[in-house]
Amino acid sequence: MPPSPLRRRSFLASLAASPFATASEPSTLRAAVIGHTGRGDYGHGLERIFADRQGITLCAIADPDPAGRSRTAAATGAARSYASWRDLLASEKPDLVCVAMRHADQHAEIITACLAAGAHVYAEKPLARDPAECDAILAAAEKHGKRCAVAHTTRLAPLIQSLQLALQQGWAGELVTMQAFGKQDQRAGGEDLMVLGSHLMDLMRCFAGNPLWCSARVLTHGRDITRNDARLVRDHVGPVAGNEIFAHFAFPHGINATFTSAARLRSITGFWGLELTGTKRSIRIELDTPALVRFRPSPPAGSSNAPTDTWEPFTPSAAGLPPQPPQTTHAVTDWLLAIHENREPICSAHHAAHAIEMVCAVYQAALTGSRAYFPLTERSHPLGTPH
Repeated sequence: MPPSPLRRRSFLASLAASPFATASEPSTLRAAVIGHTGRGDYGHGLERIFADRQGITLCAIADPDPAGRSRTAAATGAARSYASWRDLLASEKPDLVCVAMRHADQHAEIITACLAAGAHVYAEKPLARDPAECDAILAAAEKHGKRCAVAHTTRLAPLIQSLQLALQQGWAGELVTMQAFGKQDQRAGGEDLMVLGSHLMDLMRCFAGNPLWCSARVLTHGRDITRNDARLVRDHVGPVAGNEIFAHFAFPHGINATFTSAARLRSITGFWGLELTGTKRSIRIELDTPALVRFRPSPPAGSSNAPTDTWEPFTPSAAGLPPQPPQTTHAVTDWLLAIHENREPICSAHHAAHAIEMVCAVYQAALTGSRAYFPLTERSHPLGTPH
C-alpha cells in the first residue's frame, strides 16, 4: 500500500522533525557529500542535493582534489572539507551521505563504508562495476539497517509513473516487445552500455519485471570480442568491450526486449531511449531531461487500417488517468521519505543492482555464445580485469 498522503505531506512540510528524532526532541540530520573532481565532476550536480532542505545540515564534503574541494565547499556552504572520505566519516559521523562521483570503481568501497559508519546513502549511477560489488553493498545496507538509493531518476519521472500505471491497466494492450537504444555517440558499444544503458535496463525492469535470460553479440570493429578486448574508460565504470552491442532479453509473459548500441545506427534510430510495443499501442520514451514520452494511436476498433506513423504526446489524460500520479516526488525526497517510513526507496540500490547484472549478462552471453540466465551464477565481471 502507498504511504498515506497526509503522512507524506506532513513529513515533507517539516523535515525539521528528522526521521531519527522523537516527537519531543526533534534533531537535525547531518549530511555529507563525497566526490572526486580530480577525475571529473560531482555527477549531475549531486553535491547540491541537500541544499534548502529543512532539518538537514551539510556538515562536510570530501574530495582529494584541492582545487575542486575548495570550490565545492564554497559553493555548497559546507562547514568543513576533507581530502579523505575516510577522515570525513570518522570525524563527522554523518546520518546521510551522497556518494556523488560517477566513478563506479570507488563506489563499492565508499558506499559500504558509509553504511557501516551508520549513514544512509544516495549514490550516483552506476551503482558498482559488477554483481559481486552490488551484492556487497546490498548486504551492508541490510546488516546495518540503512537505506541506499541510486540516481536512476527516470523511474520517478511523472510521465514514467503515469505510463507504468497505464500499462498495468492495459491501455497499450499486452506488452510484447521493448527496443532500447543507447546514445550511440563516441561511447557507442561497451561504454554506452554501462554509462547510459543502465538507465534503460532499469526502465525495462520497471515495465516488465525481472528478465529470465540474455543472449548477445558484442563486436569490436566487426569481429566478436574476447576477454582480451576489455578496456577501461574515462569514467572508471569497470571493464568494457566492443564498439557495437546487440543484446536480447527474455522477460516473463512472452515479452522480448533488445538493447542496441552502434554508432553507425545513430542517425537511423534517431533517439536514445526505449520503444514499447503492445497489442493496442506503441510508446516511445526519449531520455532527454525531462523524459519525452509519445505514443502511436491504434486504428479504431474494427478498422482494417494500419497504425498511423504520427506520434502524439503521452499525457495521463490520454490514458484516462488522473493528471498527477500518486508517487510523484523527487528521487532524493523519496529517499528521505523511505528512511522516515522504513521502506525501500523507489530508486533503490536493489533495482540498480539488477541493472548492473543485466549489463554483465550481455558480456557473459557474448563471450560464451550461450544464454546467460538470471540470477547470474558468476558474480564477478565477465571481462575480468584489463591488463
